[in-house]
Amino acid sequence: MVLSRTVLGQAHTPRQRLSLLAVLALAVLVAPAVSGAIPSHGTSTLRARDAALAAESRAATLELYSLDEQLGIAESRLAALQRKAVGLRAQRASLTHQLNVAKRGTRIAERRLAQQLRTLYEQGNVEPLEIVFGAKSIDEAMSSLDNLSRMTDQGEQVLHQLETARVSLGSTSRRLASRQAALASAVSTARATAGSLAATRAARSSYIESLDAERRLTQQQIAAVVAEANAARARTAQLARVSASQSFASTASTADTSGATLASAAPAGARTVTVSATGYSLTGQTATGLPVGWGVVAVDPSVIPLGTHMTIPGYGEAVAADTGGAVVGSTIDLWFPSVAQANAWGRRTVTVVLR
Repeated sequence: MVLSRTVLGQAHTPRQRLSLLAVLALAVLVAPAVSGAIPSHGTSTLRARDAALAAESRAATLELYSLDEQLGIAESRLAALQRKAVGLRAQRASLTHQLNVAKRGTRIAERRLAQQLRTLYEQGNVEPLEIVFGAKSIDEAMSSLDNLSRMTDQGEQVLHQLETARVSLGSTSRRLASRQAALASAVSTARATAGSLAATRAARSSYIESLDAERRLTQQQIAAVVAEANAARARTAQLARVSASQSFASTASTADTSGATLASAAPAGARTVTVSATGYSLTGQTATGLPVGWGVVAVDPSVIPLGTHMTIPGYGEAVAADTGGAVVGSTIDLWFPSVAQANAWGRRTVTVVLR
């Protein structure tokens, strides 16, 4: 927005600037070079978005650290449970081996007892009285009775050991089955917990990567918008230098005849428009945010779009980069570095070539 004294050469009302036109003009000026940017986003909006993404990324990273710790605890618990399962299997294998040994010993003892009983029956004296009366001497009778008592005790011991082994096998099997079931449930729960935490961690890591990618895109857009503004300022400065080098006096003296010549010399396909041009000399900035300077023209965007390059008879090369409340229809305002030059131009009808 131009801020200074009253415009010379034409009575100007205060310009009603449209802030959205600033970014639009920059986009038109440098669209071929930065076609991937999003000019409708201002740098302040993009920077706010970048800051929000950074904060969100930090929060997600903290959550990732927490998930890593929880996952480590879950994996440690799962490993401990698996070690217990291995120990339990080893205990069961040892018990099975001991029971097999006991069974083999029991079978051997049973065979020996059966053999001894068979021998006694074959001798025909298995009752104590028969042994006593059949003995030839007291020593023989006592020896026979001792043998019978030992065999009887051995039989009872074998039966007792067999029953004890069966009871122990049943009790131990039930305890082992219960422990294995509880351990299997704990292992399954720990494995499910670890799997869930690993999946959540992978999702969180992927989310952080997407935030980083979005931040990179936002930063590229910020850089593109800044580059647009710099390029637009550079173009305006170049136009000012080129136009200022021309002699205003000589161009003013030939202004009346140059319009027809310019229109006839316009490149093929170029559009020409006849407008009423007024000179002014003010300081400040234009509606697009660019500083005023030679070659900056105020236009009605509905007639001449912002960013349009044009050649003006008696003035030179210019760009449509400003608007104004009094610039309506086929009228334009031309900037001059001094009040004298603006008054010398005054108001005149010219045919401009648009590119």
